[in-house]
Amino acid sequence: MQDLKVGIIGAGGIAAKMHLPELQTVDDCEVVMLAGRKQSRLDVLCRKFNVPRSTQNYQEVIDDDNINAVAIALPHPLHVEWGIKAIKAGKHVYMQKPLSTSMDEADAFVEETEHHNQTVLALPYMSNPHVLATRDYIHDEKLGTISSAQARSSHGGPEVYYAGIQEILEEKPTDDLWFFDADQADVGALFDMGVYAIANLVGVVGSVKSITAKLKTVAKPTRLEDTASMILEFENGALGTAQTGWCDAARTYEFSVHGTAGKIVSSRQAESLQYFYPSSNVDEDAPLIEETIDLSRYPHQNSHQHWATCIRQAIQPPLSNAATARHVTEILLAALKSSRENRTVDITSRLSML
Repeated sequence: MQDLKVGIIGAGGIAAKMHLPELQTVDDCEVVMLAGRKQSRLDVLCRKFNVPRSTQNYQEVIDDDNINAVAIALPHPLHVEWGIKAIKAGKHVYMQKPLSTSMDEADAFVEETEHHNQTVLALPYMSNPHVLATRDYIHDEKLGTISSAQARSSHGGPEVYYAGIQEILEEKPTDDLWFFDADQADVGALFDMGVYAIANLVGVVGSVKSITAKLKTVAKPTRLEDTASMILEFENGALGTAQTGWCDAARTYEFSVHGTAGKIVSSRQAESLQYFYPSSNVDEDAPLIEETIDLSRYPHQNSHQHWATCIRQAIQPPLSNAATARHVTEILLAALKSSRENRTVDITSRLSML
């Protein structure tokens, strides 16, 4: 088993809440260096998670020959730049979502991964039991012909998220959130939260052919969108809807897939996957048959455990890879364009493995 010596570039909220805790669950893995802008955050996180070294120079992580895997936990405008540097340095890469806000950058990242052998996991993470089981049910034709699918990923906003992060980082509450700053963040709720809804739909239904979208700023103090709704046309002929936002205090993480023989409904709140199909094909008032899908036969791995498994098998993640992240990025950018120009926008990339 290959020992993983991980460097994390970025010492903000996502490193504190996800990367560092999840990496502690990976066998034969050690975070050996943490890089970030603020020394106070580095001090707190290194103390809490037993990281032996820290630096304010990101390049030190890239140049360290003892590090063989790098997690990119920076604000999204910096993802591709440092991801490519890590790949060129011969390191496996875990890429935070969204991949990029530029197709040129997304294309460059995919090209770089294709010229090297390192394992690159790119969020959102799709190899979870809910997605894998749904894909199997579709493949086994238990849903019949897929006609439509829907997904929603939304929460109460960055200010709610960061209140918990500031507690982890032992910082005083502040209203200065880069998420709301259009110059720093570049994009809003669509790329922050909508990326999950789009990825779930792509993961279970396949490539998207076109998108029609509407984005609005409803309640948050920003020029960026805080709410978005989208209609998607899939390559296989099905239609889909995706919704997202920063204005959902009750939080929603769900998807459903509907076909001519049945449907599947997934909800993170319920932590279950339900399969419904008719008890009669000639009586529309007959009750539906409901089954809870057994998820125990699917790997229950967090995203970092999956990354490590793929590294040790010398493979790319089958779903959460660079090509899928590029396709999702194109969909998100097309949604921005659709809303801005009030028209349907075509998607050019396709995913053969889906």
